[in-house]
Amino acid sequence: MANDNQLNGGQVIVDYLIREKVPYLFGLCGHGNISIIDAMHERSADIDTISVHHESVAGFMADVFYRVSGQPTATFTSCGPGSANMPICLGNAYLDSVPFLAITGNVPTSQFGRGAFQELYRHYQADFPSTVRAYCKRVYQPTRGEQVPLMVRQAWKTMVTGRPGPVVLDVPFDVFKEAAAEETPNPQEWTANISSRCGADPEGVVRAVDMLTAARRPVIVVGQGVRYGGATQALLALAERLQIPVASSASGLGAIPEDHPLALGLVQRGGTYQSNHACRQADVLLALGVRFDDRTASSWIDGYSFTIPPTRLIHVDIDPEEIGRNYPVALGLMADVRTFLRQLLDELDRRGHARSDSGPTREWLAEIDTYRAEWDRFVAPGLADEATPINPQRAAAEIDKALPEDAILVSDIGVHHNWLLQFCKPRRPDSLIGSMGFGPMGFGVAGVLGAKLAAPDRPAVSVCGDGAFFMHASVLGTAVEYEIPVVWVVWNNYAYGSIRGLQRGYLGRRELATDFRHPQTGEPYNPDFAAMARSAGVEGVSIDRPGDLGDAIRAGIDAGRPYLIDANISGDLNPPGAGVWELPGIGVNAPAIGQRYVPPRES
Repeated sequence: MANDNQLNGGQVIVDYLIREKVPYLFGLCGHGNISIIDAMHERSADIDTISVHHESVAGFMADVFYRVSGQPTATFTSCGPGSANMPICLGNAYLDSVPFLAITGNVPTSQFGRGAFQELYRHYQADFPSTVRAYCKRVYQPTRGEQVPLMVRQAWKTMVTGRPGPVVLDVPFDVFKEAAAEETPNPQEWTANISSRCGADPEGVVRAVDMLTAARRPVIVVGQGVRYGGATQALLALAERLQIPVASSASGLGAIPEDHPLALGLVQRGGTYQSNHACRQADVLLALGVRFDDRTASSWIDGYSFTIPPTRLIHVDIDPEEIGRNYPVALGLMADVRTFLRQLLDELDRRGHARSDSGPTREWLAEIDTYRAEWDRFVAPGLADEATPINPQRAAAEIDKALPEDAILVSDIGVHHNWLLQFCKPRRPDSLIGSMGFGPMGFGVAGVLGAKLAAPDRPAVSVCGDGAFFMHASVLGTAVEYEIPVVWVVWNNYAYGSIRGLQRGYLGRRELATDFRHPQTGEPYNPDFAAMARSAGVEGVSIDRPGDLGDAIRAGIDAGRPYLIDANISGDLNPPGAGVWELPGIGVNAPAIGQRYVPPRES
């Protein structure tokens, strides 16, 4: 127990978070964390607590809060099963490079190794850290009160420097109450003055400019490092100056406004024709903060998303482990992408290089315009389909049209996510938010609450599958309890639709365990989600006509309170695309438009 002149461990942690300007703590109570909750109560005028009904909801809220605001927050969970619910959201944040501090309670140090209630002890005492090491940047576990000040500041620094990511602070029950320090570490001295925005080496910058200015068919491909690294303005300046088209991975959509003439849209297995076909023909590809995962790269099969080589790749990333992981590089540069783009612009200034408008540039962009027109003709029928259930392509387009420019659309994982990536046109880097690496269901169902708390003056809408919503319907209660006016659009196709699509496409339509049917009638079955919402105090409506979807979204936004739309959407169509995806041992699907590109042989 702390003496009169010292803060205890829980007080140090809470005070440090307040000094770091953390506005919210998201979490769930348990016997293992009541002491830090007591410290939170003591400072409730300085930091708000949001109590959720499932621990992963807290993690998803913290994740999306950061993606919208740029401010990391923290979660609190208890020992045993409470914190064991955290790896899903930790893994999601880790793979998407999103920082939050997960404060997990553990058993008292005096009970380590004795098999106390909820202790993981059979391999090592109080062994929760082993559970989450693969899911976060680092785990800190103070075992004495005096260690807390050191570990809380080290945890925060680890979380926000370099490639950001979540960090776990695992605190035994008694350490929350032990005397820890007379004062909390000052973030202004320990973290505020650390910059991780390293630039590329000067020779590398010169080589990159040489390659880009000499290219006849250059393309820039962007990932999350551009969006959340604050590099979007510099990206736009470079693209416009050199007149280089910009393709986006799923993580990069919105880095350049999707209605910009140089925006190609999504490059991946389900990407647009203009984006995939331009990227696979490029002679120089500048990749900024991109992982080149299997979806973006069409399972790394040459000629669908990329053809590297002969395309010469310039790969820039803050994490050198990502450079050269899946493709050989003509030039690999470890750098913060915003700093690097500014270096490129400075080098162009030094050379007196004005906006490019050469013959090859005009010819390349004109050629890409023909790909864009071909894609537009290909998708046009779906945009006008009046069928019920609603055509999913039409649904995605109606959602996009209904959202104000400042809206935040948080997508869950599922087949609807692929439709949104294709047919929504985000105009801001935080307009369309989704899980791109780990892909947990529930990310968008819960994350939209964090989005709204991060930006109270902006509309926040979640589009989520029926399967994901049913898993995390407890969010209804949280939204009502804390008066968080979000809109959920439940994309109701009576199935785990994306996996059913794989069964149909790869397994000869042998379907099992993917659709929801009534046991007596065999008809599609789901709960009445609108009625479920109303039972929780949330306004709920059901629609099944495409013309009503946009009106329902606008009404939900205008309501100023939690609102749910149960939308009956066809599950019989899969998103078309110009790329492919391989399930090894099962096969490779065929592109819906275009064909594999084979580069011409050099004479």
